[in-house]
Amino acid sequence: MLLRFAIIPLVLALNFPGCKKNPNSASATPKPGASPTAVAAVAATATPVPTPAKPAIDQSAEVVIYGYHRFEKTVRRPDTEMTPEMFEAQMKDLQDKKIPVIGLQDFLAWKRGEKSIPSRAAVITFDDGWKTQYEVGWPIMKKYGYPFTLFIYTEGVKGGKFGGGAAMSWEQLAEMRDAGVDIQAHSATHQDLRRPFDKVQKKKLSSEEYQTWLQAEIAGSKQTLEQKLGIRVTSFAVPFGYVNDEVRETIMKAGYEALFTVQGQALGLNSPNNSLGRYLMEGNKPKVFTDALNFGGGSSTATGAMSVPTTALKTEPPDGATINNSLPLVKADLSSLGPIEQGSVQMRLSGLGLVPASFDEKTQTVSYQTTQKLRDKSCTVIVSAKSGPRKVEASWTFSIEEGGAAASPPPPAAASPAKK
Repeated sequence: MLLRFAIIPLVLALNFPGCKKNPNSASATPKPGASPTAVAAVAATATPVPTPAKPAIDQSAEVVIYGYHRFEKTVRRPDTEMTPEMFEAQMKDLQDKKIPVIGLQDFLAWKRGEKSIPSRAAVITFDDGWKTQYEVGWPIMKKYGYPFTLFIYTEGVKGGKFGGGAAMSWEQLAEMRDAGVDIQAHSATHQDLRRPFDKVQKKKLSSEEYQTWLQAEIAGSKQTLEQKLGIRVTSFAVPFGYVNDEVRETIMKAGYEALFTVQGQALGLNSPNNSLGRYLMEGNKPKVFTDALNFGGGSSTATGAMSVPTTALKTEPPDGATINNSLPLVKADLSSLGPIEQGSVQMRLSGLGLVPASFDEKTQTVSYQTTQKLRDKSCTVIVSAKSGPRKVEASWTFSIEEGGAAASPPPPAAASPAKK
């Protein structure tokens, strides 16, 4: 009798559904001291952890990036301003032409092979942190459901050294952040990072001072944004698009994943992350917007030329250099641009216009010895030529130290004249 009562609970326990063990749980963990054979048997029966498959991405996809500044009813500076109506018309044009607008971080994730994007897409960015971006631009973006990125220079935020009444506040930036707006870096004081001159202190910097200043502009602005807003900053838009090898290297070493310029181009999977071009929108050049939608791979200018990076050329004076000669020899090696059509090379200097430069077909070098003193502190050189089926164009800027000597120009070298 006692034996019968002892067996009943045992039978109930074995048949009660809630007491059933997971068939995998017993075999998932080998007993302590188990033999190697037993361990192997357990490993064979354990449920494997699935490895997430990478998405199939379109490696031939293309992206164009638009850059905007201020939205004003009355446009006084068309190079950085446009009317709200013009901006909304462009956003509607993207919608009408069925060009998807994706976030900048989606674009970078696609480049890392982590996310799929449409075969052709656009990215929208706003530079500096103007209040009209919050008051005008953001409502329009919400209307169309478009994501966008703010490139902020930290001393331009309200309360900073350059943050006046037309600037956004940290509170407004935080509000936009909370709504999902991407916020990235645009330096601390929005200066030409190639020049060893601090416009805040109004002084020329020594080599050591320049390195400290450059770190503050690049790494310091990243740190400020991350600390003030509790975000992760991975991208840097270079002020004015001015960049040289030293600035580029400093940016990438500061922990940025991507560097953006203003040399607009259709971007592909293999476009270098340290030189991603954006199309900057101007109030008096609507054609730049529509040309970008052609995804032709080049920056639109008045002549429809394709911009190429200055780093592709060997220039004199070097890009971003400061010289003390107001009558310099200006030249560039165009051999990296491919075959140059004879007679198609042109050179322009700011303040002088088109100059009678010479082109040496053997060395593929265009040069011009200035004969008229350059009076501006900064000189921009624009070189263009026809290579194959399209026109290519490159530009660079150098500075002239105030009071620099005007050296006597050497006799010009014999070479075929560039076409005017």
